[in-house]
Amino acid sequence: MRKVRVVVIGSGPAGLTAALYTARAQLSTVVITGMQLGGQIATTHDVDNFPGFPDGVQGPELADKMQKQAERFGAEMVYDLVTEVDFTQGSPFTVKTQNETFLADSVIVTIGASPRRLWIPGEAEFTGRGVSWCATCDGFFFRGKDIVVIGGGDSALQEAIFLTKFGKTVTIIHRRDTLRASMALQTRAFANEKISFIYDTVVEEIKGADNLVNSIVLKNVKTGAVSEFKTDGVFIFIGYDPNSSVFGGQIDTDAAGYVMVNDRMQTNVEGVFAGGEIHDDVFRQAITAAGEGCAAALMSINWLGEREGLGLLQTLDETPELAITG
Repeated sequence: MRKVRVVVIGSGPAGLTAALYTARAQLSTVVITGMQLGGQIATTHDVDNFPGFPDGVQGPELADKMQKQAERFGAEMVYDLVTEVDFTQGSPFTVKTQNETFLADSVIVTIGASPRRLWIPGEAEFTGRGVSWCATCDGFFFRGKDIVVIGGGDSALQEAIFLTKFGKTVTIIHRRDTLRASMALQTRAFANEKISFIYDTVVEEIKGADNLVNSIVLKNVKTGAVSEFKTDGVFIFIGYDPNSSVFGGQIDTDAAGYVMVNDRMQTNVEGVFAGGEIHDDVFRQAITAAGEGCAAALMSINWLGEREGLGLLQTLDETPELAITG
């Protein structure tokens, strides 16, 4: 069992930013990375909308730079999965992984949410090469292209409407004969001349050539008819699942499983903070996740400082690198 000041659960932009701040505040910090260091951003081929990279940056490179910056100040990456936590006894909290147990004075939860996948052939192979779960992130790369959107809820229609700014055509494929989205969104989508619909249909395979998507295999769920549909991009919007089950109900979540925090990123458990897509089900951007990771870290630093008679204002005075300016 190892004692540290801060354990960060998750290693996406929120987690790596949080680790940067707590480590720079000279708090021993361990980041439990999970399955993929960098989170979803590490699976994104090109990132054009993260500030500071005027020519864009590849997702894995961005994650690598954020990791190295946190490590520069002493943050330790532990390549493991959290299997169990105990927040019931208060600080220090117990965080167990597959290989080790930590006692942490404070915990920052940035474990994220996972986009629901189709689990069909070609989906994993062409992720970042024509398959995406983020129109805001990747729509720009499909200018003048034919795009498919899979889903029938609010997110699918919102993203499809957004993608018409870039794509030549946008085809929404839905497994039912009616959409689940709000009538306002349906009205907007039906009125958009770039958008068309294929109902009662599921995607059975994503195909490509030269390492890029070029078609999908469709199956009509009523007739069983199978066909191939040409497309340059596949955007999947069938929902997200927050990765909160590991906490076993020890921190409050909403009905969908997203961790609830107050305006200072504090969960219902004192000393446990959260940020990024484990909490945010609206924006889902690397930059907003990084911002929430920063806020959660500052509040963790403040909470630890208050327990030692040193609040955030004093900490900022004595640790200039934490100062908030601008």
